[in-house]
Amino acid sequence: MTVAQRDGWRRPGPTPEQRRIDLWIGLAVTLLALVSLTLARSTGAFLPGPPPSWPEQLLWTVAVTLPLVWRRRWPAATLLIVSMAFIAAQARSAPETQLSSWALFCVLYTVGAWGQDRRLARRLRVGVIATMFAWLGVYYALSVEHIPPGAFDDAAGPVPPVLAAMVSGVLVNGLFFGFAYFFGETSWVAARREHELRAQAEELRRSQSEARERAVLGERVRIARELHDVVAHHVSVMGVQASACRRVFDRDPGKARAALTAIEQTARTAVDELRRMLGVLRAPGGDAEAAPAPTGTVDRIDELVERARSAGLATTVGVYGEPVPLPASVSQTAYRVVQEAVTNTLKHARADLLDVRIRYLAREMELDVSDDGLAGGQPGTEGLGLLGMRERVAAQDGVLEAGPRPGGGWRVRARLPLPTAPSTRDEAAPAGAGWSA
Repeated sequence: MTVAQRDGWRRPGPTPEQRRIDLWIGLAVTLLALVSLTLARSTGAFLPGPPPSWPEQLLWTVAVTLPLVWRRRWPAATLLIVSMAFIAAQARSAPETQLSSWALFCVLYTVGAWGQDRRLARRLRVGVIATMFAWLGVYYALSVEHIPPGAFDDAAGPVPPVLAAMVSGVLVNGLFFGFAYFFGETSWVAARREHELRAQAEELRRSQSEARERAVLGERVRIARELHDVVAHHVSVMGVQASACRRVFDRDPGKARAALTAIEQTARTAVDELRRMLGVLRAPGGDAEAAPAPTGTVDRIDELVERARSAGLATTVGVYGEPVPLPASVSQTAYRVVQEAVTNTLKHARADLLDVRIRYLAREMELDVSDDGLAGGQPGTEGLGLLGMRERVAAQDGVLEAGPRPGGGWRVRARLPLPTAPSTRDEAAPAGAGWSA
């Protein structure tokens, strides 16, 4: 929360429960003040000057203490009423001062703790405290005239008795009003910090909820991507093989039988990969170690090319540079990119030639899949296949390029960063250093 937000914060008013508490506290203090008044009258402890009548004493006692009932609902008004009644009661020599002083302390604290307008709350408290000290000076001036002779005969300190009494009174009242001001400010700051903590906790809960939603969405995207890669590729291969089988079924039973065998093998492979993926999803607590290892790795790219060849495409595959051990995620990403590129060629390109090249460079691995089919037959960038490839490559901090080739056909090129870059390896091996099939 910013400073501006903190400064603009307004403490909520008292709850109904807090108002009921204030009611009972105000009534209890008023009752105790009446008891204190009775005891003060019984001891003859009067302020300078003759005490007022008994009904007036009751009036001032109630006027100072009873407003505590509304102290948190209307703190500023309560402070003004109590302070004025307190000074008037002392000016009239009302004998009750114990509970009245406590009531004054309480309303000073309440304005500091609950005042909505902070500037007004500070000005009111400073004004009341200044007025109280002014009244204290008047009180001392009036009291000096009533000091009986010989009152300080036993005084032995270095400070004159009257001055010592005045300084002591000023110090006591300074501590009294200072604590009321300090505790009021402390209570308001504590309430503001509690509000900030609640706001931060709510923001944290909201962030956690959004993070959970993003995690669920990410998992859904991952599942959709895996399903697309597994199902689309193998179903596409089976579709091509079935089409070839239908065309040669009558005139070449041997080729038809080979196509059916390829369909059978492809179906089994698809079922195996689906089972593996379901095993990952059912692993308790998302324990990847308990799930079967992924079957799609860069070492099995030649199997993808072989399936395309069995579907009737003329294929070439080459590996250039020095192969290095790859992390499982990078290896699977490479496999899925080639798999999706081969699938798109089978489904959309109507191509005769498929060329797959894998290059191990100094700092990255490059996958290059191209065909000589119809570029317009390939899916656009909005297709699920290309979208899935881009997501996989981006997750590895790689770059994907897909589009028509200048000489015709379609090309997919992906660059995946390698975990290490040995200085002994060249940027790329000569074209003749690879192998082809």
